[in-house]
Amino acid sequence: MTRTPPPPPVETHRFACAQCGADYRFDPVAGLLRCDHCGHTRAMPRDDAAALPAIREMDFRAALDARLPEQEIEETRVATCPNCGGQVELGADTHAAECPFCATPVVTDTGLHRHIKPRGLVPFALDERAARQAMTDWLGRLWFAPNGLRDYARKGRKMNGIYVPYWTFDADTASRYTGQRGVAYYETRTVMRDGKQVTQQVRKVRWSPASGRVARFFDDVLVLASRALPKRFTDGLEPWDLSALTPYRPDFLAGFRAEGYTVPLEDGYAEATDKMNRVIRRDVRFDIGGDEQRIHSIDTTVRDVTFKHILLPVWTAAYKYRGASYRFVINGQTGRVQGERPWSVWKLALAALAAALLAGAVGYIIAQNQ
Repeated sequence: MTRTPPPPPVETHRFACAQCGADYRFDPVAGLLRCDHCGHTRAMPRDDAAALPAIREMDFRAALDARLPEQEIEETRVATCPNCGGQVELGADTHAAECPFCATPVVTDTGLHRHIKPRGLVPFALDERAARQAMTDWLGRLWFAPNGLRDYARKGRKMNGIYVPYWTFDADTASRYTGQRGVAYYETRTVMRDGKQVTQQVRKVRWSPASGRVARFFDDVLVLASRALPKRFTDGLEPWDLSALTPYRPDFLAGFRAEGYTVPLEDGYAEATDKMNRVIRRDVRFDIGGDEQRIHSIDTTVRDVTFKHILLPVWTAAYKYRGASYRFVINGQTGRVQGERPWSVWKLALAALAAALLAGAVGYIIAQNQ
């Protein structure tokens, strides 16, 4: 009888200050571990390539068939938000928290989350002060935002630094297509206009059959593996500089949170396929050439699909202002901001009144001139 190997142990990491025993946190500006209690610092371990696991691709088919090695799997304790569905990793001694995405109170699940380990991450480059300044500047450019919200956000509650899960996919593709190439030409025609003969140029297109092949290797097609935030927010945080990816190391998570992925690998690949197909169609149009193109069919063969689970840095803030909730996200690498746009009723009313007065003044001037 074959014995099932025991599940891997739940991974926990604590970075205790060597001087006072409190917790270190990763300081993005200084690039080291810092104790907020006593100020003691500790250098990050050297990036010794021999000591760190490489950021290597994993076989997509093996993952779907549950044939990944056990060392690629881990179990963590997570809290699932009942409001937005986000899954946030918690420490062994944490039983209740607040969702960093929508500020809803959450309680630790009784079970464990078994998932594929992250292979790499982009470390935070902005600290909380810089992220708050980026959000304040963004709000300041929204003229119709309530002034009170900007003041509240500037000196408001603590922001959350969280590593958000993503999938990346590599694939080698070869596509055969059929279609038509359109070449524009012009004919001169004489028409009657206001009782006079007028010549004009009429554009026409001459179509001819087209077929051929295109090939492209896709590297690191990025797909969000979370459903906690509206996709329009996270899409707006792009682009990410994935050349800054470093092998996964728990030190970078000190003082931050990490979200577990909620988009299954297969669903992530489906979205990556949509992205790749759009690029392939663009390649086909370019290959057809001419002034216009018609695509009748594309037959694509995909080979050697691999993937990675990575973490990208995001600062989040959720504010309640006059009974309404506002969520903001900041790219922890570039400072790009996205969020729910707040509106000031008074500013909208003043703008409408100003527009009405301006329209009335213009109408009065026109009437006087006539």
